[in-house]
Amino acid sequence: MSSGRVSRHARIRMIAAVATVCALSAVPPAPQAVAAGVSPYSETHRPQFHFTPEKNWMNDPNGLVYYHGEYHLFYQYNPNGDSWGDMSWGHAVSKDLVHWKELPLALSHDDEEMVFSGSAVVDWNNTTGFGTKRNPPMVAVYTSHNKETGIQAQSLAYSTDRGRTWTKYRGNPVLDIGSREFRDPKVQWYAPTKSWLMTVSLSAEHKVRFYSSKNLKDWDLLSEFGPAGATGGVWECPDLFPLAVDGDKDNIKWVLVVNINPGGIAGGSAAQYFIGDFDGKKFTADDKGTYTPPSGTVVQDFESTGFGAWTATGTAFGDGPAAGAVAGQGTVDGFDGKGLANSFHGGDAATGTLTSPEFTVDSRYLNFKVGGGRHPHESGTLLEQGDPPAGTVLADFEGGSYGDWTTTGDAFGSAPAAGTLPDQQEVSGFLGSGLVNSYLNGDSTTGTLTSPEFTIDKDHVNFLVGGGNHPTGSGHPTTVELLVDGQTVRSTTGKDGEALNWASWDVKDFAGKKARIQIVDDNTGGWGHINVDHIMLSDTKARPVSQETSVNLVVDGQIVRSATGANSETLDWASFDLRPYAGKKARIQIVDMNTAGWGHILADRFTAADAPAKSVVQRADWADYGKDYYAAVSWENAPGGKRHMIGWMNNWDYGGSIPTSPWRGAQSIPREMALRTVNGRIRLTSQPVGSLESLRRKRPATASGVTVKSTTKPLIGPAAKGKALDIEATFSLKDAERFGLKVRTGAGGEETVIGYDTTTQELYVDRTRSGAVDFNSTFPGVQTAPLKAKNGKVKLRILVDWSSVEVFGGRGEAVITDQIFPDPASQGVEVFAENGSVKLDQAVVWHLDSAHD
Repeated sequence: MSSGRVSRHARIRMIAAVATVCALSAVPPAPQAVAAGVSPYSETHRPQFHFTPEKNWMNDPNGLVYYHGEYHLFYQYNPNGDSWGDMSWGHAVSKDLVHWKELPLALSHDDEEMVFSGSAVVDWNNTTGFGTKRNPPMVAVYTSHNKETGIQAQSLAYSTDRGRTWTKYRGNPVLDIGSREFRDPKVQWYAPTKSWLMTVSLSAEHKVRFYSSKNLKDWDLLSEFGPAGATGGVWECPDLFPLAVDGDKDNIKWVLVVNINPGGIAGGSAAQYFIGDFDGKKFTADDKGTYTPPSGTVVQDFESTGFGAWTATGTAFGDGPAAGAVAGQGTVDGFDGKGLANSFHGGDAATGTLTSPEFTVDSRYLNFKVGGGRHPHESGTLLEQGDPPAGTVLADFEGGSYGDWTTTGDAFGSAPAAGTLPDQQEVSGFLGSGLVNSYLNGDSTTGTLTSPEFTIDKDHVNFLVGGGNHPTGSGHPTTVELLVDGQTVRSTTGKDGEALNWASWDVKDFAGKKARIQIVDDNTGGWGHINVDHIMLSDTKARPVSQETSVNLVVDGQIVRSATGANSETLDWASFDLRPYAGKKARIQIVDMNTAGWGHILADRFTAADAPAKSVVQRADWADYGKDYYAAVSWENAPGGKRHMIGWMNNWDYGGSIPTSPWRGAQSIPREMALRTVNGRIRLTSQPVGSLESLRRKRPATASGVTVKSTTKPLIGPAAKGKALDIEATFSLKDAERFGLKVRTGAGGEETVIGYDTTTQELYVDRTRSGAVDFNSTFPGVQTAPLKAKNGKVKLRILVDWSSVEVFGGRGEAVITDQIFPDPASQGVEVFAENGSVKLDQAVVWHLDSAHD
């Protein structure tokens, strides 16, 4: 499932759990709606050569199988809306993995179950008896999620008409261990034992199980694999397949793909893999050896009895370093020596900071160990609560009544609450003695609370909000909404915490209009309530108070680098790149401003070094280093024994908030996978399927022999501009620190930067200015992938679609997939070099036709 993903039916509650309250304030913009007469697949951000359903929500690819000349793509689908829910299997087919035809719904949810992820096979020998040997059945093996109990078990459905219609097996489920975290079966025929092999996740345990069956109905446990590699989130959507190393059919290795959420290499969702051997029963991963971090000068190791010249505020860090765990804490490990900074003094409720003396930046990297809570620093937050901005208070919920606000339902009662309600965790952060709190009689109650009409006469609406994270569009929201002309134009939700914090809407666009505030609780599940206080109009934006547990680098009074824990008491290596701040004055600040679960931070062994230390997550192997490649699985039975893989081009951190309509969710370009020896180590590599080239228009734009020195300039000129491009570029290294291409450049300084850093030997994609990025705080950022130049050259293949970039570095050993949402007018392509020169040996830019008929 997903982010902490206790079970998939809770996914929407977890989407954007780490987002700032303010970042969720904008409803997906109106221009995305399909106007009357607008043909499908022409909407502003509609992908032109990636599969999307015509409408509604889509996530994981499922049931990938080739049969009778068709590649089948099933996928997690909500037939009833553009947010996650009512999970069923949508269906599309293709003859070339590029041109897709959407077919009617394949497997539907019903009153008892949702149809979660799984796989499909062709039962050639009719082992199930569902068809005949002359007409073998296609069999789907899927996770049946029981709506009443939450139990996840494996079930069957079959088709005898090439997947067009389906029948669920009456004997379902066929594999049930009584677990709520047992899902996503990938089934294949294993010829050596003439039996079916199932690879399936024990998600919360970070394990994969292997089962065997002769008939797809009766299953025997073979073995387990894990925990291993990255384990910061749940394990999902596993896949197991053999590949020849460097094309040598006498050297076969097995690849086990384990998708993880959260805890991926770029944050949130990602596709991890292991290389090893499979003997028919057990998968054994290759031993990668032990890790030794780069050597350097230790700045602070917390081995003294006190903090030395470091200064502490608050009570969270105690009087000095901890010798491991403190009272009430679980086992703490992963730190060096005897001491560490530990903010669990007084439990999670205590807060405070620990700050180093000022120093001059004279090293390239600052390496350190970090653990504790995953509460990232959010820009614009304050360490201390100040007075509210000046303005007009619309409601402070004091005085014991709602006044002229109107209520429906029973969630809000007849009057404001005085704080925490029975059986509720402690509510904090509200002003005065009253607030809106819809936990009346627990999460089971629902209702609305609506303000009288008012005129928007200031630039901002500020308010305090807490409670459940169920955004507008999730089906069952817990939200604060701004209604103008009866339409919801702004919306904000809580963060699954009882602490209220400031949120702010920019309402300049509605100046002079009549409006209402509506507080909505339409959720009866976990965190199915909302807390609100002190709603006001102001010309000043309210700044939220920090709720971070983080290690920050402060330069010129600004936080320029930040790291947080992984909701674990085990410390792991992290690194700050100090190169941009050479010669500047800086401080290290360890911050605990969080009073909820995992509201503490651990830190140790700050070391100045010439190279970055790598965490367990960075040392793991990833099929893609971008933000938007998840639930990656491969096709069975593909022609020529090829292994094609596809992933959901989205991330559970913000998947429900991306600004698209009437669809939400896209699949990556299908990729041909291979095992290659790269720098002495076997790596899983990928390249776009060759059939994509069928979309290339004739006469590409080209450039060659261009030297660029410390500047950015158009690549080729107008002929290279476009929204759907296939770019191949080769650079020769000279002395530039960073170089590459910028795509979708234009309106308002928009750009998506695709670069190479010669110092770190990393490919990177920077989408901080790529267009719409403010719908979630985790969306903007820079993704990096290790990539060594070969013979002094760096080769890139870049696929640009209307709302994505996919970058393949080298021979496909470094891949970064990122969504982008630029203005349609941003179509420029530029070449750049920073702090030196680079030679662009050659660039070829093909415009791509749409794959839609």
